[in-house]
Amino acid sequence: MQHRFVSPLPFTLESGAVLEELEIVFHTYGRLNASKSNVIWVCHALTANADAEAWWPGLIGAGATINPDEYFIVCANILGSCYGSTGPLSINPTTGQPYYMNFPQLTIRDLVNAHILLRNHLGLSEIYLLMGGSMGGYQVLEWALMEPSVIQKLFLIATSASESPWGIAIHESQRLAIEADSSWREEHPQAGAAGLKAARAIGMLTYRNYTAMSEQQKEEDLEKIDGFKAASYMRYQGEKLVSRFNAQSYWILTKALDSHNIARGRKPTLEETLALIKQPTLVMGVSSDLLCPIAEQVKIANSIPSANFIEIDSNYGHDGFLVEAMVIGEQLKSWLEKKEKKEKK
Repeated sequence: MQHRFVSPLPFTLESGAVLEELEIVFHTYGRLNASKSNVIWVCHALTANADAEAWWPGLIGAGATINPDEYFIVCANILGSCYGSTGPLSINPTTGQPYYMNFPQLTIRDLVNAHILLRNHLGLSEIYLLMGGSMGGYQVLEWALMEPSVIQKLFLIATSASESPWGIAIHESQRLAIEADSSWREEHPQAGAAGLKAARAIGMLTYRNYTAMSEQQKEEDLEKIDGFKAASYMRYQGEKLVSRFNAQSYWILTKALDSHNIARGRKPTLEETLALIKQPTLVMGVSSDLLCPIAEQVKIANSIPSANFIEIDSNYGHDGFLVEAMVIGEQLKSWLEKKEKKEKK
């Protein structure tokens, strides 16, 4: 079920900029139990939305590991998005017009602070499991450090403790594609659409990989000199994103991705900062992930005192964290059951 929370209080960002009003669109599934101890909070990735059951089928939903018959599931749309929470397309109360590219810079910590505001509004003092993949995992790590007494367990997949130079280079390439569209700073929702299409194509090269592309877009007609499947596929993916997302949101949120570094303002190294996370943590990586390689998840698992690491074998690259939902769910369910048995002893 979709809900909307509007906070009339000023919301100060890490940059020092202030949003005079904050709106958060979120979904809930299932019912909160009497002790309020069955909360699972799902943090979504870059272009996803609050409807976690729709974009993570097989892992979340009736009969799945994250089952609304058992848990009270919450997923909030992140700040800067174009799916209802305050972002570039929202009305700036000061001007009465949409922010567009006047929207301030965001960080991952800003996104988490908005989640915390919503958590308090919902009266939730405990989150049984905080989970997310990719950018969602960035939020999970930050939140675990910001509210260690609230978060009980963590599930992370295809993510990292800080944005890598590789990731920043990819995001800058995507922003360059958007900026090459002369309309990108214009004040209308379709601004930068052609640039976003190109940015998505760049992203797809890192979400998948050589093997996946070779298997799925292989040509049967050896006489072709144009009109290749792989080319059509990239155009299709770009057009699909343009039909549902906004270029200015994409530009701002990739900047937020670049800001990710859990050690900032905490400890001298990532390893020392990760060691501050005491919650039981399940870390998963996808064997063929080019965007966020297995080494990133191994680093997390080796540094969090109570972490377990599982590698998922998949040819789908970074997108494997979505595609392989059934396998992921089985592993997560097994881990949760083991933890619950241990806690009851």
